[in-house]
Amino acid sequence: MLEPVRSAAASDPLLTVRNLSKSYPVTRSGLLRKKIVGTIDAVKEVSFSVHAGETLSIVGESGCGKTTTARSILNLVAPTSGEIQYQGRDVVKTFATGGREDALALRRQMQYVFQDPYLSLNPRWSVRQILREPLRIHRRGEPATWDDQIEHLLARVGLPASYADRYPHEFSGGQRQRIGIARALAVEPRLLICDEPVSSLDVSVRAQILNLLADLQDDLGLSYLYISHDLGSVRFLSRRVAVMYLGTIVEIGDVDAIFDRPRHHYTAALLSAIPVPDPTRVATAKGVRGEAPSVTERPRGCPFHTRCPAALPVCRDEMPALVPSDPDHKLACHNPR
Repeated sequence: MLEPVRSAAASDPLLTVRNLSKSYPVTRSGLLRKKIVGTIDAVKEVSFSVHAGETLSIVGESGCGKTTTARSILNLVAPTSGEIQYQGRDVVKTFATGGREDALALRRQMQYVFQDPYLSLNPRWSVRQILREPLRIHRRGEPATWDDQIEHLLARVGLPASYADRYPHEFSGGQRQRIGIARALAVEPRLLICDEPVSSLDVSVRAQILNLLADLQDDLGLSYLYISHDLGSVRFLSRRVAVMYLGTIVEIGDVDAIFDRPRHHYTAALLSAIPVPDPTRVATAKGVRGEAPSVTERPRGCPFHTRCPAALPVCRDEMPALVPSDPDHKLACHNPR
């Protein structure tokens, strides 16, 4: 059975990421072999921490590096450089040079909830087979107890035990996402990385899944790294939020402080685009002007200066450091709001 996890001290992060970078080579086919002609910096020197029992959200435009950051933490893609620690354990070193048991021990602590419930479940397996697989790989109890564990997992995510022998095509999108969450919970993790888990669902179903995630966090003491374009769900679920632009974090801090008083011009533009359910209100959204630069030709200095309405000459030449502007609030901007 899944048991609640006791929260660690606020001063002891569960997950720490320091200067994480992930680059991909750009190649050109030659006569005999491919030639590397450049690199794509999908993630560039990203740093943050996640404490026990909290939710840190990562937001930003498509292609800004949110998913690459999340996948690097679980070594679904190998990071190019940087440091990742889980409760003081070197994650990068464990996956690179540790044995299978060490890697499995880390994966039991950190699990992934994928974006698309239509693609993340094996269509040829029943729900029972899908949920039994992590129990088998991680040897969670005796095989004779697995059916009871599967029923408990289904109940935990709000599904009846009779669904265990059905197949993914027989479920709605929200039900499939519940099955995906149950699969992640099967090995009793402490950290869930949720990669846009409600983006492909109807609005009413999104609310149900978000409420489920909130209830699971309260009941089990889970920590979430939550990735989303839906800023409304970010504010509902998060304690802190990190804003990414072109592979870097430009602002990070308390979710209410950032939503109410954004200091970075990119953050303010994102928040201004949130729709307000009031037909009498005059739209004031300005959005982000222009197009994001090519990932193969990153601009010098601040990556946002080509689209920023308040850019200074220094912004074109010098990359701003992510430094504290207030307690629990960091900002990378030469000319903040």
